Amino acid sequence: MKKFLISGFADEICDDFESQLKTVTSLGMEYICVRSVSIEGKRQSIADTTYEEAKKYLLPLLKQYGVKVSSIGSPIGKIFTGDDEAFCRQCAQLDTLCRIANLFGSRYMRIFSFYIPKDKKPKECRAEVLEKLAKYIEICDNYGIIPIHENEKDIYGDTGERCLDILRCFEGTFLRAAYDFANFVQCSDDPLKAYELTKPYIGYVHIKDADASTGKNVLCGTGDGHIPEILSDLFSSGYDGFLTMEPHLKVFASLASIELGDGSKQIDKDVFPSGEAAYEAQYNALKGILESI
Repeated sequence: MKKFLISGFADEICDDFESQLKTVTSLGMEYICVRSVSIEGKRQSIADTTYEEAKKYLLPLLKQYGVKVSSIGSPIGKIFTGDDEAFCRQCAQLDTLCRIANLFGSRYMRIFSFYIPKDKKPKECRAEVLEKLAKYIEICDNYGIIPIHENEKDIYGDTGERCLDILRCFEGTFLRAAYDFANFVQCSDDPLKAYELTKPYIGYVHIKDADASTGKNVLCGTGDGHIPEILSDLFSSGYDGFLTMEPHLKVFASLASIELGDGSKQIDKDVFPSGEAAYEAQYNALKGILESI
């Protein structure tokens, strides 16, 4: 069977970075996506981590466990349009994150296309969104990093059509789509339609599924994300990139900081006893899908 590049947001296992690495290696995984980490026992976002901290505390552990980094799960772009102070701060963070990505040997940087204020419509913010995304893309390009835009809930690029708008505007740059099944479901957008729209631009895949009737995250392949069908078509079209698990099946410490609303409402807290159990279940479910394909 083809060897698939499976990765995952390891901070959904637990807070401790070394414990995350122990779990993924016990499953036979070789990659992780870095989103939040622990430095001297304190949890923090990778965006708040200095290059020196990454080199001193994180890189040695990655080497010790033989784990590679598929992407940096940054929060860049998860700010409101109109917040120029936050934008300037994130530009500085992105510069450091690109240096960290190069340190880790990772090619991909997750970015977002800004939260839209409730008193505005997405089309009113389009010009600002594109102008600021251009700056993010420029910073990534300076370091040879590929920015991947995730279709997150509540941002400009939350639907397939607006994702396509962004991707077409930056055609010719290194910007690619990070396709997330569950986010389309939870935005009441048809994942199959969104896939067909963005398919030529997909450079990264997040494995997360959701039930359309409840809005809750579910084990991959059991929701309405059409994961098996889409992956089958994607592979037949030549995709050979990462499949990065972002289970959201158990409440984890950094969840509150990465969701605009109460992300815990989309998680059935009683299904899995721990983050490690949820992560392993997602991994086994994904392997089952890949074997069936």
